[in-house]
Amino acid sequence: MITYKDAGVDIDASNAAKKKIRGLARATFTPGVLSDIGAFGGMFACNFGDCKEPVLVSSTDGVGTKLKIAVMMNRHNTVGRDLVNHCINDILVQGARPLFFMDYVATGKLDPDVIVSVVEGVAQGCKEAGCALIGGETAEMPGFYADGEYDVAGFIVGIVDRQRIIDGKSIQHDDLLIGLPSIGLHTNGYSLARKVFFDVAKLTPDSHVDGMAGTVGEELLKAHPNYEPMLREALANNLVEGLAHITGGGITENLNRILPANCQAEVQLGSWPDLPLCTVMAKIGNIDRDEMLRATNMGIGMVIVVRPENADALKATLKTPHYQIGRIIPGEPRVTYRT
Repeated sequence: MITYKDAGVDIDASNAAKKKIRGLARATFTPGVLSDIGAFGGMFACNFGDCKEPVLVSSTDGVGTKLKIAVMMNRHNTVGRDLVNHCINDILVQGARPLFFMDYVATGKLDPDVIVSVVEGVAQGCKEAGCALIGGETAEMPGFYADGEYDVAGFIVGIVDRQRIIDGKSIQHDDLLIGLPSIGLHTNGYSLARKVFFDVAKLTPDSHVDGMAGTVGEELLKAHPNYEPMLREALANNLVEGLAHITGGGITENLNRILPANCQAEVQLGSWPDLPLCTVMAKIGNIDRDEMLRATNMGIGMVIVVRPENADALKATLKTPHYQIGRIIPGEPRVTYRT
């Protein structure tokens, strides 16, 4: 007699993992959550407080091949938090705050300890952000993923009052660009980083390289931060004209996404400290600066567009390192660089 376990799917192991995950998720519940983990659908009450015209903002994403680094280092409790923070930042750029989150974890052969560790990171990110983890899916697919590998994706829903939506339409000439620093590569550029460090330089995650404080693995697993707490006061005081989350495509391909007609972003190179990891990558791989600016964040994780007359007030709210990295000039909507 053949069982599902013989085919590679262990229902008992999955149930054991889900039992632990249920406790992690319940710890993130907010008053709006109406359903428990394990229901076919997650329910959230639409009580939006003082929003006059509530608008829901949603996004979905993953953490890319950063997961390869987590597997190589057998450290799985950080990528879930990265996932949550990435999704929060993606809706933050439109002025939204997070309401609830759902995750999807897929693997070939389920290792309950690994899956629980991943979801621990998801729950931690949600709890820190006041965002409820209301459900998800754990899929075991034998033969689809290599042994020890998995994928994780997230889906977020947030809210913004219609009158407070940030869409970049108010951006105008002479507005200033303020950059908030990244901590690491965040969740993009890892295919290039892995090729440089592991294929070209023949290093391992435990290797030390001049110019970087930690090992290669430690630097590559550095967190993707949640920028919402840093920007909360500035958003409440209507000091922001536009926001760009610097993800895949770098400053070059993300800042242009919020520019209106006849507004060009001129970025001053050298106006912020390069991320050491990026400097080392470029040197080892002989990668030119334009390619690095498209493939990685180069040390800037979020760009704020602000009126010159509001710049000092904005900077006073940030209470975190920040850099004036450029301005808006006349021209087609794209990013240009000045040395």
